[in-house]
Amino acid sequence: MSTSHHRVLIIGSGPAGLTAAIYTARASLQPLIIEGEPSSTSDQPGGQLMLTTEVENFPGFPEGIMGPELMTRCREQAARFGAQFITEKVTKVDFSARPFKAWVRDTLYTADSVIVSTGAQSLMLGLPEESRLIGHGLSTCATCDGFFFRGQNIVVVGGGDSALEEAQFLTKFAAKVTIIHRRDTLRASKIMQERAFANEKIEFLWNSQVTKLLGDEKVTGIEVASTVDGTTSTLDVTGVFVAIGHKPNTGLFEGILDMESTGYLITKPGSTYTNIEGVFACGDVQDHTYRQAITAAGSGCMAAIDCERWLEAQH
Repeated sequence: MSTSHHRVLIIGSGPAGLTAAIYTARASLQPLIIEGEPSSTSDQPGGQLMLTTEVENFPGFPEGIMGPELMTRCREQAARFGAQFITEKVTKVDFSARPFKAWVRDTLYTADSVIVSTGAQSLMLGLPEESRLIGHGLSTCATCDGFFFRGQNIVVVGGGDSALEEAQFLTKFAAKVTIIHRRDTLRASKIMQERAFANEKIEFLWNSQVTKLLGDEKVTGIEVASTVDGTTSTLDVTGVFVAIGHKPNTGLFEGILDMESTGYLITKPGSTYTNIEGVFACGDVQDHTYRQAITAAGSGCMAAIDCERWLEAQH
């Protein structure tokens, strides 16, 4: 077993982790970032932006920028200031005493401080076409991608508050939004239901589930099956927004860091401090409200500053 020690260990490399890397590297803390595995569907290098196409709402890019390019440039910026990267997945951690420990299979890394930025993943429908069409008519974020569907007919899959909120937002752009739900009643709060039912642009397709995405290079329609009798039909739509929930990538920290019942890490109000001194959390792994690249980057900055000040206080 080989071992190496670092002042700062960052687990995860989406907008939050890479921003934390930039800030801690510029503070001469020489962070080590264990960024995840390219083959992983969750906590992969670069995070969820690696699965998106054009990003138009990240400040500083008036013409837009491709998600993977944005993450690559952030990574290069961190490396320029001395950040080190390991493209592997952390398999175990021990935060019971300092120095903190993290393993990548048989290799042990120790650190004076840890920043957790493993992100979250959108729950998907489990259809084989999803990997091909994500970012090409298939989306999990109305705020990110709604603008691209101006004047089009689109669907939102789900029945909770997030699905209805996404649908309401999308009516600013789309000609028609159809909400597809497995049952004949919604899980969403009463006020959200009232707003959706009152919106003339929103229609409902009850007792139905999407069974196939149509289109080779982009979504051209969907196949829908009845959950009552199994009959199928097709809808001509150009956009599919999946809003059935998110799952934070926190399995590694169960029983170690405090988390909500939904798995999101709990940080102290107004900071990125977790329940363990010297361990910080930022980005979508602790944010179930905003889930934007820019807010993740902002919390990554907060985590780096919190971490730097905490390390100074220790010495």
